[in-house]
Amino acid sequence: MMTDMESDPKPFVAPCRELPLGAPLEWLKAGWKDYRDAPGLSVAWGLFCWFLSAGITWLAWKAGGWVLLLSLLSGFVFVGPLLAFGMYSVSRQLCLGNKPKLAQTLRAAWRPLSNAMVFALVLLVILLLWARAGAMVHIFFPADGTVKLEHLTLFLTIGSAVGSIFAAMTFAASVFSLPFIANRDVDVVTAVVSSINAVLRNRWTMLLWGVLVAVLTLIGFATAMTGFIVIIPWLGYATWHGYRDALDVTGWETLPIPR
Repeated sequence: MMTDMESDPKPFVAPCRELPLGAPLEWLKAGWKDYRDAPGLSVAWGLFCWFLSAGITWLAWKAGGWVLLLSLLSGFVFVGPLLAFGMYSVSRQLCLGNKPKLAQTLRAAWRPLSNAMVFALVLLVILLLWARAGAMVHIFFPADGTVKLEHLTLFLTIGSAVGSIFAAMTFAASVFSLPFIANRDVDVVTAVVSSINAVLRNRWTMLLWGVLVAVLTLIGFATAMTGFIVIIPWLGYATWHGYRDALDVTGWETLPIPR
């Protein structure tokens, strides 16, 4: 006799939906509503992200000056999704009509920690590879420290081209996988493959989402990172709504919300 698991196996990839081009704007709208519905938690998460970002920036400046600072700032895209991990629980509870609390949010982020750490290790490897690539791109930076426009343009162009390859891979792998891991009993491989599949099947929509994320991230840097107090929670909430739109995850058990 076949067991229930044998008769109804989980799919290897979560089915994805076709997303309209304007879907990212709706995600931002829904994310902003979540921010306003949970202002205390949102500001708390934002302050934590700002403090962490500012601390890493200061250490990078002290350790390696402009070169290391530019490499790590451009590498922010690799760790940014992890900073938003704890915020998915806020949007999830709001979607269920609950009032999110900090303790519940922290416990919800802790529960799938093992899967999150596996993903974090993958992102760390990518970040280290990018940091090494950034160091190699340094050969295009003036050795005498004199910055000329043509040298700086060449340095930023080549660095951006190399970084975009790493960023595209990270974006496709993480954009929907972390909310999936935070919400359902799913392994890292299935979550990552499902995210990549959804991105590839909605290229133009996800390109728009990537551009919006990049613009908001640049605004955060342009405001001496104080903008991250609002931007990172907002993007975290918006990503949650994007995950719900993009993936059909009914085949996986929902993780209970801690009390």
